[in-house]
Amino acid sequence: MKRIFFSDLHLDDSNSAVFGAFANMVRHEAQSVDEIYILGDLVEMWVGDDDTSEPAEQIVDILREASALAAVFVVHGNRDFLLGERFCERTGVTLLEDPFVLDGDILLSHGDLFCTDDHAYQNVRKLLRSDAWQQELMEKSLADRQQLGKQMRAQSMQANANKSTQIMDVNAAAIGEAMRISGATTLIHGHTHRPADYPKRGTDAFRRIVLGDWQDCGWLCRQVDDDLSLECFGLTHYAEPETANA
Repeated sequence: MKRIFFSDLHLDDSNSAVFGAFANMVRHEAQSVDEIYILGDLVEMWVGDDDTSEPAEQIVDILREASALAAVFVVHGNRDFLLGERFCERTGVTLLEDPFVLDGDILLSHGDLFCTDDHAYQNVRKLLRSDAWQQELMEKSLADRQQLGKQMRAQSMQANANKSTQIMDVNAAAIGEAMRISGATTLIHGHTHRPADYPKRGTDAFRRIVLGDWQDCGWLCRQVDDDLSLECFGLTHYAEPETANA
């Protein structure tokens, strides 16, 4: 089994280097892997499947092409929790619950649900994921939702600027409890933007692989059979070489 896992691309501008790297990577990897897992925050902001902006349409096209070659799965992040059924129908991807147990041994998550020390964030997260709030939001026009999304993003950035880095990181006890309940021995998540591969230590320990956010480089976790590895690659790594003019 060959798989890749990635998260936290925060795609926004379809002309950006990160957007181009995403497109090239997915198109390349879909030809050789069996499954692709996107563990949240694929985009900077998703306010509904009726978004017909250029970046949204290009993402749909890229994932539709990929899902014709490999199975593609998506976990909601804190930026794209409104990805829904229409998005799945158009792209061919499958939405997974968060957390999700893969093969009975790998726990997948965006990661924000483990940041339990940030009580304010968890309260907001609970509200935004509620059916009532989302139903009320989707009754608004696309333009109104886009404006509200920008306001919420600005408020979030301001709030995070006043929080300690420790509060915004995952809580060890919360992760330990999730691993105990799931029975998994490996956890793969993103959200914190602190890429690392923490090995098992001790008989009751587990491996934790933290995916990085895409800025100066791209990040993915690659699985080949039972082997998992965290990779960082340049944004031009998957770019097709230029051909010389005849």
